[in-house]
Amino acid sequence: MQAALSLSVKNLTKMFGNFTAVDNLTFDVEDGKFFSILGPSGCGKTTLLRMIAGFYQPDNGSVMIQNKDMKGIPPDKRPVNLVFQQLALFPMMNVYENIAFGLKRRGERGPEVKKKVNIMLERVGLPEYGSKKVTQLSGGQKQRVAIARCLVLEPEVLLLDEPLGALDAKLREHMKVELKKLQVKVGTTFVYITHDQSEAMVMSDYVAVMNSGHFEQLDTPQTLYNSPASSFVTQFVGENNKFSVNLVKDESNVFFAETKEGFRYHLSDSFNLQDSESFDMFVRPEAMIINPSRPKPNFNIINADVKAILFDGGNSRLLVTPEKSEEELIVALPQNRQFDYIQAKDSIKIGWDPDAAVYFKQADERIYKDEI
Repeated sequence: MQAALSLSVKNLTKMFGNFTAVDNLTFDVEDGKFFSILGPSGCGKTTLLRMIAGFYQPDNGSVMIQNKDMKGIPPDKRPVNLVFQQLALFPMMNVYENIAFGLKRRGERGPEVKKKVNIMLERVGLPEYGSKKVTQLSGGQKQRVAIARCLVLEPEVLLLDEPLGALDAKLREHMKVELKKLQVKVGTTFVYITHDQSEAMVMSDYVAVMNSGHFEQLDTPQTLYNSPASSFVTQFVGENNKFSVNLVKDESNVFFAETKEGFRYHLSDSFNLQDSESFDMFVRPEAMIINPSRPKPNFNIINADVKAILFDGGNSRLLVTPEKSEEELIVALPQNRQFDYIQAKDSIKIGWDPDAAVYFKQADERIYKDEI
């Protein structure tokens, strides 16, 4: 049985003069899902969101919300609400009045308004905050009030335009968890745009990685991370060590990846590569093993010098340089204190399983791994 769709976008295109901001996009968002659009500044994600909201009219394509075509329907008549980064709460109103504003604006009055507002305050975890002024709230509380003001109108889709961007780092980490919990609790479909990969990966059921007006890949966070479909996705989602290599084969017709310094690396048997081609090879920091013992055959092992210890608690890493190379690599430090003895300027061995690497042809960035 096919899942119901909250949002369906078909062949959506938006031009500004000769510049294509959104390029023929097609995607669906299922009911009750947390869907994020992740990409760098200028990739077109805000333009896309504003077409869904009705603030921009597309040059081509359609936006369907709950199977209803939104063509010609103004923003205030669409079953969506938009949460901006600036939040735009009314400072002259208290929390209750801010949340009730939209209800009263569409003509609702009396005890029903009070009931809806109080239910929403409960849902966002602010049951006793109705009488408080906006100036008395913390950044996270303001965020929840802004979301409550939208959710009380019962939109089919809640659009969020980088709503955590103005918060400090610690509060942003906290609000990622709170937003995900809130979305699961209320069951409303969220469409969230961000340039912060951590926000998208932590909160979302599905993530679309956007680049130059199109989606490079749309998938679950786990698949984006473990099976990226392009060089752009590989570099934008998580950290990666990048090697520029040429594909060569030895006298036994076995393929290797060779760097400009002449280092040769084993490849997974699942790769199908052509001789004398240039590729980029990517290996994640956590896939690199420090001083590997009893590695399996064809395990890649290199000597490296430790340039620095990058201490960051549970995310601590080593910055290393392979021998006879100026390339810098990042190696994740396991958290079992096994390698606490390592210091800057030490020489160590690092290695990785060939199956942990992904390769993209430099010319067209197509993945050279079996289709998944």
